[in-house]
Amino acid sequence: MIADTRAVLAEHRRARVEALTDRLVATIEAANPGYRTSGLVPHEDLRRSCRDNVDRVLELLGEPGADPARDPAEDPAYDAARVTGRRRSEQGLPLDDVLRSFRLGGRLIWEDLVEHVGEALPGAEVRDVGTRLWEVVDQTSAQVAAAYHATERAAVRADEQLRAELWEGLLHGRAQDPRFAHEAARILDLPVGDDLLVVTGTGPDTDRLLAALAPLRSCWVRRTGGVVGLVLVGAGGAAQVHDVLRGVGGALGASVVVRGLARVATGFRQASIALRTLDGGAGLATFDERLPEALLLTAPEVAGRLVAVWLGPLLALAPGEADPLLETLEAWVATGGSATHTATRVHCHRNTVLNRLRRVSALTGRDLVDVVPPVELALALRAHRAGLAQ
Repeated sequence: MIADTRAVLAEHRRARVEALTDRLVATIEAANPGYRTSGLVPHEDLRRSCRDNVDRVLELLGEPGADPARDPAEDPAYDAARVTGRRRSEQGLPLDDVLRSFRLGGRLIWEDLVEHVGEALPGAEVRDVGTRLWEVVDQTSAQVAAAYHATERAAVRADEQLRAELWEGLLHGRAQDPRFAHEAARILDLPVGDDLLVVTGTGPDTDRLLAALAPLRSCWVRRTGGVVGLVLVGAGGAAQVHDVLRGVGGALGASVVVRGLARVATGFRQASIALRTLDGGAGLATFDERLPEALLLTAPEVAGRLVAVWLGPLLALAPGEADPLLETLEAWVATGGSATHTATRVHCHRNTVLNRLRRVSALTGRDLVDVVPPVELALALRAHRAGLAQ
């Protein structure tokens, strides 16, 4: 592009920026539905953006040529484009609508150039100006898109950070503050005071959980080592939720029904304790079904002593000798001390059951024949089964 052409373009820029701006604003508001119908971009905001970008495009058009060493992402000549990209992303205007406006702007600038300076330039120069114009419009649009996406990503990261902070606050009891509870409800799209179950676990697929729980409302978050969810209890009650959770795989612990977000921290403690009772196994453990184990988990010293006192001598035996005795004790406790029913469960003769009970009595020094199964033994067996006293 020769010096005379650059001089013509510089004069055109001085003379036509305002008129081009007015025409571009009117065209965008009439022909671009995203601006016309959404109301997301105020008129003055749009005009300021149009003027800045038209001016920058005409300025770049009149430059000698692109400097290959100059990175457009750091070039101040594209500041207006980057500001527009950031603003439209913040306002929520779709990127396609933004870029459509830049294409409209490029066409209007070209038409205005042809009308006002086309005859003043040689034909070859007009072609060069046209080529250069669309290069500038393309590069400007690229900077708009880059700034738009960067702002979008930053907003997503900020939203994720906010959601993570809200979740941590919920799980640690901050929702007892009504202001925090309402903010968490708004961001997580949950009611403040409805009945819900707190669920935590390892292994389940969150998408599968959401699909299985539909149409019940739920909200989930990934945390180190697993997931935590809040499931709103529907007309089917907790049992309906339990039935669904049993079919999704992995290891899950569920709280009792808690009332509102203010009780989520309590529910989370219950669900975490229930999960621990699975001792790494799969399935669903509900807090109400695991109350003895929960009690033992919160008193590990007691759990250890129960196992040591009631089962220690058995556990010291070789597995081949200990396992039948433990199996018999489990069945005997489960049947309320019935040797006959125990024999049916463990597939042996009633006399074999009695002999095994005498063997345990001799090992532990505690009479287990013709007595009601002691509560302590039942708790010791639960503690051992759940791995609470290794």
